[in-house]
Amino acid sequence: MTLAKRARLFALTAAMTFAAFSLPASAQEISESHLKAARAAIDAIAATDDFDNYLPLAAQTLKAELIQQSPNMVDLINATVDEKALDLASRRADLENEAAHAYARVFSEEDLNNITEFYNSPTGQKLLADGPIVTREVLRAASVWRRGIERDLSNSVTEQLEAATNAQAPSGNEAESGQ
Repeated sequence: MTLAKRARLFALTAAMTFAAFSLPASAQEISESHLKAARAAIDAIAATDDFDNYLPLAAQTLKAELIQQSPNMVDLINATVDEKALDLASRRADLENEAAHAYARVFSEEDLNNITEFYNSPTGQKLLADGPIVTREVLRAASVWRRGIERDLSNSVTEQLEAATNAQAPSGNEAESGQ
């Protein structure tokens, strides 16, 4: 999963979690235009695109498991899993509906329209396309920076502790006169 997809997944999860706990059930009535704006924003930022492969991957995994258990039933297993997966494909819309509600609970209709407008703009499209590259570069720079900070902190503390220890240690003359 790419970094941008993880970020969108995190944002979607955070929004859904926030929405689930922030409003009482009676306050969750959302207008159709608000939901429409939420769906447009979700499409613009590709918030749920990462979930497109869940059902096909689940079907593929199930086929592999079942074929391993019953290799003599390959054709029946493939046909049955494909048929049942197609039956479940319509449930993808349920996720879109839940995501739209989550976004609508967190963002106003105006916010959602602004999000959609921005992400459909050339700049928004560039952010979606190139954001992961920039994020990787920032993470790489932060890693180098973190290592430098840790090294410099360790060196400066060690130097100060050594200086303090040396200042407290009796000199050679004091050690001889104390005997």
